[in-house]
Amino acid sequence: MFADRADAGNQLATALERRGIEADVVLGIPRGALPIARPVADALEADLDVVVARKMGAPSNPELAIGAVASDGAVWLNDSLVEYLSVSRDYLEDVREREAENAAKKAARYRDEGEAGTLPDLEGSRVVVVDDGVATGATAIACLRQVREAGAAHVTLAVPVGSPDSISRLEDEADAVVALQTPASFRAVGQFYRRFDQVSDEEAVAYLDR
Repeated sequence: MFADRADAGNQLATALERRGIEADVVLGIPRGALPIARPVADALEADLDVVVARKMGAPSNPELAIGAVASDGAVWLNDSLVEYLSVSRDYLEDVREREAENAAKKAARYRDEGEAGTLPDLEGSRVVVVDDGVATGATAIACLRQVREAGAAHVTLAVPVGSPDSISRLEDEADAVVALQTPASFRAVGQFYRRFDQVSDEEAVAYLDR
């Protein structure tokens, strides 16, 4: 159980240092990961930025994730769920385009006007991607694929807590995965934080400005 995101960030930073993880850039998945990514970036003496993805909801249930798409269009689909729900290709393409555009707009909100690209220059960089926890892993997969496409040399996913199945799946997407807890009783990320308040855009940007 973590006291709050700051506590989780400090514990995650310590774990990464102990494992000898090095980074040129730390990317937090907004908004909830920024309070965690800040102490990680400070400990690793790395730049802090964001990587953004959006959930792709099912046709009859937008809250049900059938995949996720990053701000550059990198996509991950839950193929078995797409097949089970008989989701059409036209629907998938429409929702991919819409949510990729929304993700790009969200990424731009966190950057100065001259730096509105979907990602900083990651060519040849050691990158640590941070989230506040992993449930389905859809968003994290889309983010990791975007980082890969941007030319990162080594990619680590670092999270305080995650579902065992999702963490296992993410090991195929990153060079290293650091998860402090992978409890069999996992139901939701928030159950492992005593305080798990929403993070506003203003608060998230403040972590980037330090």
